[in-house]
Amino acid sequence: MEEKYMVNDILSGLKAELTTYQNAISEAENVALRQTLAQIRNNDEAFQYDLFKVAQVKGYYIPAEKAPQAEINKVKEQVSNG
Repeated sequence: MEEKYMVNDILSGLKAELTTYQNAISEAENVALRQTLAQIRNNDEAFQYDLFKVAQVKGYYIPAEKAPQAEINKVKEQVSNG
């Protein structure tokens, strides 16, 4: 299997794990458990970002074009106005 596909597969898996951790944190009543899950999530987020940066440098990930400022302002106004 090519490295590019392995990296993308790991990133996809981490994305799913982060969602699962967030759901578990929001539903946990025990403070110590919430803190432990949050720490695990934070570590995974840091690893995910580091791997993302490697993928970007190697050309495995090409980001979408940046939105024009007019479009950004339009969305901000829509969100602000409810």
